[in-house]
Amino acid sequence: MKPDPSYDEYMERWTRAYEVANYNQGLAARMLTQSHVWCEQAFGPDQHFSRVVEVGAGTGIHLSKVRHSFDEYVITDLNPPMLDQVRPEKTHRDKKITVRREDATRLSFPDNSFDRLIATHVLEHLPQPHQVLREWHRVVKPGGVVSIVLPCDPGIAWRLGRHFGPRRKFEAIGIDYDYWMAREHVNAITNLVAFIRYYYPSAKEGWYPLRVPSVDLNLFYVAHVQA
Repeated sequence: MKPDPSYDEYMERWTRAYEVANYNQGLAARMLTQSHVWCEQAFGPDQHFSRVVEVGAGTGIHLSKVRHSFDEYVITDLNPPMLDQVRPEKTHRDKKITVRREDATRLSFPDNSFDRLIATHVLEHLPQPHQVLREWHRVVKPGGVVSIVLPCDPGIAWRLGRHFGPRRKFEAIGIDYDYWMAREHVNAITNLVAFIRYYYPSAKEGWYPLRVPSVDLNLFYVAHVQA
């Protein structure tokens, strides 16, 4: 039996190539970028959330798609090298934006700290996702919003897009993409949607790009729930 590959080496390569491989080239990159746009369509420039936290934010890609105003926006991720890539001009230009290391499954913030929590392409990676949803709910004020974006993995459209998109780019730099996605995407979309619908029966859902509720025909699922 082959030994396990080095997780540290994988993370070093993944972090270095993350934005270029996922967001910079090709149809798959455009669709992934668009998933952040679809998430923010629900909130226009006339809306305001005083305190916003983004969990598992990676390099902070999502922030540029946020249209509503805010008094404070906290970018968090568990991986310091990812946070190191948050564009300096974002935090230097806008003192409302802060960056800090946080574990999305065990946040250090007090109860009822934020008016909105954003989690894009995060929950599929985390063990015990039903408990994670409770943790996210904990830090959001009553009446606040939790916004979640998920890939429709293992749906047919998602699998095809992955094969012709980032898979080749990551394999070119020595990452066994199928192996690591099997380890990283530990929660199927159907299970995650079931959890969200159980805890939040009135969740506002969207399926993209076709906008019909089908795991196999779409690439992304978006939910906004009220705490």
